[in-house]
Amino acid sequence: MFLLKTLFYKLGSIILLASSCGQSAQQQKPVQQKQDTTIIAPPAISEDQLKHYGAASQHFFDSILSHGFNGGVIVAKNGQVVYEHYNGFKKLERKVDSVDSHTAFHLASVSKTFTAMATLKLWQDGKLSIDDEVSKYLVGFPIQGLTIKMLLSHRSGLLNYVHFMDQSGWDKKKYVTNQDILQYIINHRSQVQGAPPGKRFEYSNTNYALLALIIEKASGESYSEYLSKTFFQPLQMNDTYVFNLSDLPTSTESYKRNGRPYRMEYLDVVYGDKNIFSTPRDLLKWDEALRSGNLFTKTTLDSAYMPYSFEKPGKRNYGLGWRMLLIPNGKKLIYHNGWWHGNRTAFVRLIDEDATIIALSNNDYTKVYSSKKLADLFGNYEQSGENFDENENEPVGRGGGEPAVQKTIVHKKVVHRKTVHKKVVHKAAAPHKHVTAKHVVKKKKKK
Repeated sequence: MFLLKTLFYKLGSIILLASSCGQSAQQQKPVQQKQDTTIIAPPAISEDQLKHYGAASQHFFDSILSHGFNGGVIVAKNGQVVYEHYNGFKKLERKVDSVDSHTAFHLASVSKTFTAMATLKLWQDGKLSIDDEVSKYLVGFPIQGLTIKMLLSHRSGLLNYVHFMDQSGWDKKKYVTNQDILQYIINHRSQVQGAPPGKRFEYSNTNYALLALIIEKASGESYSEYLSKTFFQPLQMNDTYVFNLSDLPTSTESYKRNGRPYRMEYLDVVYGDKNIFSTPRDLLKWDEALRSGNLFTKTTLDSAYMPYSFEKPGKRNYGLGWRMLLIPNGKKLIYHNGWWHGNRTAFVRLIDEDATIIALSNNDYTKVYSSKKLADLFGNYEQSGENFDENENEPVGRGGGEPAVQKTIVHKKVVHRKTVHKKVVHKAAAPHKHVTAKHVVKKKKKK
C-alpha cells in the first residue's frame, strides 16, 4: 500500500512538473492580443432615413461632381448603401466602356491604409513589434533609433523618394523598385535623412515603401500575397489587387485634365505607399471589416486612430496610416486622401455615426476631396467652411502636393518654387448638428 501511494505521489509530481514547464514555455512566446469577437450590429435605418440620406447625398454630389468627373462614389450609413453613382468611361480618351461598380481605380495614398493595417495585423499576431527598429528587418538599413511606429506615423525624418530618386541620376528608362529605394538609403544616408527620427511629423512616401518590405520580411510572403490572403480574399474584395506590370493591359489608366492619358514612368511600380487598385464597393467592405471586430482588436484600432503629431496646434493630425481631423467639439473624423498622376481619391470614415463616404476618380478631378463636407449630413463635423479642393499635405511632384509650396531637393539644398492656385471660396452651412444637402452646399441669404 505504501509503495502504491509513493508511486501515485511521484506520478502526480511528474504531471505537475510537466504542466509547469509547459506554462513556462508558453510565457516565452510572443504575447498576442486577445481577439474581441463581440460584434454589435448597427441598427437598420428606416425607409424614410434611407430616402433622406440618399436624396441629400445625391444633391451634394450633383453640385460638386457635375462637370467632367470620371469615377465612382458610394455613401453608406449603418452598413447600408444610401447613395451610389458612377460616371465616365474606362477608356476616357476614346469615350468607350462606361465606368461601373467593378471598375477598379488606383487608390494612390489610400493604399497606405492597407499597408498600415497589414503592419498592425502582424503586430497583433506577434510577428513584429511596432517599437522594433527598422534595421531589425531591413538588412543594412543605416539609421539607428528609427522604429516601425515612426514609419507608420510619418515621424521617421526620411525624405520623400519621389524627390531624391528624381535627383539621384537614376536612369529613368528603368523602373525603381522598393529594394532600389532601400539600397539608395543605405548608400546615401546624408541625402535622404531630414529631421532626426521621431523629431517631427513629415509626410513621406518613403515610409510606406519601406513598410511594404517589412511586411514581406515578417510574413515570409510577398506584399501582394499577404494582403490578398489576409484582407482581399476573406473579405471578398474581388476587384481589389496590388498592381504589377502584368496588370498593365487591363488596369484602369489615369488621365490628365485635358483627357490625355498618363504614361507609365520609372516610379510607377513602387508599392506600399500606392499601387492598390480597388472599387468603391470593395472599399466599403474594407471599412465594414475594420468596424466588425473580426480582423482587429480594439487595442489595435485605438493605436491606429490615435493622433501622433502635435507639433502645430490645429485640427489636422495623423495616426498610424490614417489622417484625422480633431474637431473642437470633440468629434474625430478618420480619413485618407490619395493623389498619384491623375488618380484622386477620398476615403472618409465617421466612426461614431457608422457612416462612410468614398469617392474615386482617375482624371485629376480635385473636387473629390470636398467629399468630407458631406460628413455634416451625419454629425456635427464642422466641415462646411473648410477648403478641401487641395490635397493638404500629400507629397509634392508627381504624386501630390503641399499646394502653396513645391519643393525640389538638390542634394542638401532646398529650392522653393511657388505654385499658384485659384482661390476657392466655399459657402458656409447653417450651424445645425445634422444638416441637409441644401445646408451643405448653399448659404442662406442674409436679410
